[in-house]
Amino acid sequence: MRAFKRLYRHRTVSGLLAVCLLTSGCVTAAPPDTPGEEMTHSLTPVTRQGRYTLLELTPEPAQRHLMRQIVEVSIPPTLDTNVGDALRHVLLHSGYRLCDTPETATLYAFPLPAAHWRLGPMSLRNALLTLAGPVWELLVDDALRQVCFKPVNVPDAPDIAKDGSAQP
Repeated sequence: MRAFKRLYRHRTVSGLLAVCLLTSGCVTAAPPDTPGEEMTHSLTPVTRQGRYTLLELTPEPAQRHLMRQIVEVSIPPTLDTNVGDALRHVLLHSGYRLCDTPETATLYAFPLPAAHWRLGPMSLRNALLTLAGPVWELLVDDALRQVCFKPVNVPDAPDIAKDGSAQP
């Protein structure tokens, strides 16, 4: 009987020790009790939203770099919609404005292809490059929040005859 008590006591003590060791690895800092309370023990400030959701209190990349914002645009089709109107429409709520230079007047006057009436979802930069086409380089002035285009020098471009055929 004495041996039984010693064995029972030995198993109880070792069992308690095992439970203490296992649970001590799971202890973490207690989260705030109230929703919306900021937690500052991490490198990035976070806030609790709901029971299991922690949100980082940092801006999204598209909020810091506006050309990365995702746009989905439907250009209102009219008979005289041109590329300049479409560019202005895309930039309407982007935070940027379109520059007006004599060099870009040619681009802005081009008629808008039907393929460009609906764009996206894509980044603002890609939408502007799509509307302008491959012969125009996008210039972004983040200090003035202005978007401009300049023609790219295309070597060996074929001359287009009046009938629409390419001439070498």
